Amino acid sequence: MHKLTKLNTPIFWAEGHPGSLKRENWQIEVSGSCEKPGIFTWENLLALPQKEVKGRLTSVTRWSVEGFWQGIPLSEILQAVAVKENCRYIRFWSINKIYDTSIPIEIANKEKSLLAYSFDGELLTEDYGGPIRAFIPYLWGYKSAKSVVAIELMDYYVPGFWEKRGYTDSGEIEAGPCRDLNDGGKIKYIPDGEVLKFN
Repeated sequence: MHKLTKLNTPIFWAEGHPGSLKRENWQIEVSGSCEKPGIFTWENLLALPQKEVKGRLTSVTRWSVEGFWQGIPLSEILQAVAVKENCRYIRFWSINKIYDTSIPIEIANKEKSLLAYSFDGELLTEDYGGPIRAFIPYLWGYKSAKSVVAIELMDYYVPGFWEKRGYTDSGEIEAGPCRDLNDGGKIKYIPDGEVLKFN
């Protein structure tokens, strides 16, 4: 059983669960405002510098789970494709390109922003966005797109799947009650911004 399952982490796919996905055949297309657009295969991704960060995925539905996430820093992707100076936003597309969401490039360049493929040493399953997902602990979880197949580098903002349905464009985490899944789902209080600790 996956560690995220053991922690009773909710499984939620707004666009429908994708079923079984083949990790070894995975590709992420990067296009838009860059000098070297291209396709990153699974092997290409693993050949880039890797990082493990301790952080929390915090849902707008008020639960939060902490662990060690491993993957490729988004800053490495941006460097590899030679992002242009006019790029302002990174737009993620999930499998089947139904779900999308965008984050500012400044957030993408932060140290904990990853294309993550493992949690606490276990490869991510499809339930939790595997083979590889965005991990953006600075913003609500809907900005951490699951099963990413494409990244668009853009000089303007486009509302994504949930943003079109009323969620904030910024995705900024707001203070209030939140279930700590690492503590049996106990209700605690979080401050604004990245959840580093509960009040």
